[in-house]
Amino acid sequence: MKYELPLQLVVQGILLGGVYGLIAVGLSLIFGVMGVINFAHGPMMVLGMYIAYGILVLLGLDPYVSLLLVAGALFILGYLVQATVVNRILDFPEAMQVLPLVATGLIIENAVLLGFGPDPRSPRTALGLATLHLGPVMIDVSRLLAFALAVLITGLVFLFLKYSDVGKSIRAAADNRVGALLVGIRVDRVNNFSFGVGAATTGAAGALLLPLMATSPHLGHDFTMTAFVVVILGGLGSLPGALVGGLILGVAESVSTLVVPATMKQVVSFGLLVAIMLFKPQGLFGGKA
Repeated sequence: MKYELPLQLVVQGILLGGVYGLIAVGLSLIFGVMGVINFAHGPMMVLGMYIAYGILVLLGLDPYVSLLLVAGALFILGYLVQATVVNRILDFPEAMQVLPLVATGLIIENAVLLGFGPDPRSPRTALGLATLHLGPVMIDVSRLLAFALAVLITGLVFLFLKYSDVGKSIRAAADNRVGALLVGIRVDRVNNFSFGVGAATTGAAGALLLPLMATSPHLGHDFTMTAFVVVILGGLGSLPGALVGGLILGVAESVSTLVVPATMKQVVSFGLLVAIMLFKPQGLFGGKA
């Protein structure tokens, strides 16, 4: 086997892995701050894809241009979900937190189904067929741009959490909820904002994925699992870990097509999940951002 194909697959895996990392950043942030696993994460991402699709069809704006609009819409949705649903279940046992969030995901999925129908959509964008050639490797411009924007957004979220006053309040609430309350931090508002940011990054990831794959209302569950695997790989609550975990999963899924059918990529995901749980259960960057 020539080296060109494995090298091509590694590059494709890295580019896709950056977007995987952005998908997981939102899930990691929400879990790191509130200790809640957002089972509506995948449906929120799919909603972001369809909002970007609607903007493309109605206004002609490329998903890379409408990214901010999609992120803003998902921020509002995430803020409202936290304020109306999640805040009411934060003190519930973990098993009782699952059903309300699964139900939220189903509501979003069926709303998309009613609004856009069950048929997959595969829109054409201006950069859809553009390619770059670097030696033997051919790179889709849309994948490269999606990767660059995903890494940029992840970096901006990390810097926001580390250096801004609001970000410091979020980290304080994540480290010690009671202590944050005692020093005057409005933890409920911090939680609302954190969930909104997590949903916004998820929506942004959906917009970035729209030019790369056909979208369907039923994709949400697959991407929830993808985000979960990436978060476990990188370490619960770690944003850098989410990005690194996304890169690892993207490369593993891509390279594995050399030996297994592409339709079995979830087997690769579960294999990585089992391996990390056995040998490094805290993840590669276990801890909080």
